[in-house]
Amino acid sequence: MIARTVGLVIRIEAVLLLLPAVVGLLYGEHETLYFLLTAALALGLSLLLTWKKPVNTVFYARDGLLIVAFSWIAMSVLGALPFYLSGEIPSFVDSFFETVSGFTTTGSSILTDVESLSRGMLFWRSFTHWIGGMGILVFALAVLPAAKGEGRAMHIMRAEMPGPSIDKLVPKMRSTALILYAVYLVMTIIEIVLLLLGGMDLFDSVVNSFGTAGTGGFSVRAESIGAYHSSYAEWVIGIFMLLFGINFNIYYLILLGKFKSALKSQELRWYLVIIALATGLIAFNVAHLFDSLDDTIRAAFFQVSSIITTTGYASLNYDVWPTFSKMVLILLTALGACAGSTGGGLKVSRLVMLVKSIGQEIRAMIHPRAVKNIKFEGRPVSKMTLDEVMVFFAAYVLLLLGSMLVVALDGFDLVSTSTAVLTCVGNVGPGLGMVGPAGNFSEFSILSKLVLSFDMLAGRLEIFPMFILFAPRTWKRN
Repeated sequence: MIARTVGLVIRIEAVLLLLPAVVGLLYGEHETLYFLLTAALALGLSLLLTWKKPVNTVFYARDGLLIVAFSWIAMSVLGALPFYLSGEIPSFVDSFFETVSGFTTTGSSILTDVESLSRGMLFWRSFTHWIGGMGILVFALAVLPAAKGEGRAMHIMRAEMPGPSIDKLVPKMRSTALILYAVYLVMTIIEIVLLLLGGMDLFDSVVNSFGTAGTGGFSVRAESIGAYHSSYAEWVIGIFMLLFGINFNIYYLILLGKFKSALKSQELRWYLVIIALATGLIAFNVAHLFDSLDDTIRAAFFQVSSIITTTGYASLNYDVWPTFSKMVLILLTALGACAGSTGGGLKVSRLVMLVKSIGQEIRAMIHPRAVKNIKFEGRPVSKMTLDEVMVFFAAYVLLLLGSMLVVALDGFDLVSTSTAVLTCVGNVGPGLGMVGPAGNFSEFSILSKLVLSFDMLAGRLEIFPMFILFAPRTWKRN
């Protein structure tokens, strides 16, 4: 069952690899051959994994976690081959790092000269953001025939979708996946059109919209979005980063005309307040660096929107900003966007629950006999959900500390080392120091790049689908 499902996902990747091949053909690039070779290899591997029908069709939560973990690893390994075979990224570890960063929508890069890549490779690099943004398996659920058991689909969605819980929008999970991707596609197209209207060429409009939609941050320019010197482009991309960081359930409610229900979302209110507060604080702190109030607010909003949604685009080198502003951005790096969005990080919903849990504990100390449940989005939060939030937070911190310890073996400065790990686990992209918006991850050792690749996968998949690979009980038959 697991092998067959992973095989079907790989088959989808084989088809998706044809898109950058077409782009390469349009630009007359010989690198097209490597996309076709990788697509053929993926198809062959898919046929090998799916040729035999599974005898046992029972599907457990463990199987869903393993399918998600194996699918993302397989997609990343195969997706790295065009970079490696073409020689545009000579090291396979570097190619794997770049592809993992793409699919997990992290945006951390080992490239020192991104503009030297062929158009087909640049398209594939950004397209991985769009594929991974909503989720590889969610895409599979949307395009593949419906599974016989809804429980199977639910296990996969729960393992892949970001946030403390996953709800069906409609009774059928495949219909839910289709709705999510329809909204995702329409929003992406709208952004492409708006960027075209602002004077950006078609290729750049498409790849920048892929990065925005997936909240990824790979740019085709060395100076990221700042290279366009367009306040219009910065506002459009900044606003769309904010929009893609919102729970997609909100958009479904809006489509149904339930505007009041959408606006009542507690997580949405916290998300918007945090963005407004962070933008105001940074704008006040960096005002002396800009010539006008408009430039100050635009720069502050763009970077806040980019970091909290874990996109990672840059309109300037914020590494030269005052320490206070950089600290605000670091806090936003850890926080992340809303649950059910394409953003990474801890998620605003978990922050709300953690804050309410602390408040409840303080009240319990003052009034030991008082009993009051924590409510979120108008509903009581079960003890099991709160326990899951606490365990996730603990696992998140342990992953950060363990990874920082290993990456520190490279001997780089504390700021670069710590923010490199934080930005990879949070799927943000740029950090500070040598991995800031003007830097990259090329100087790290092979071991560190593999650890950071694991961090990106763990951060995107909510940690446990990757952790489960190391649990002995996972590999027992019963």
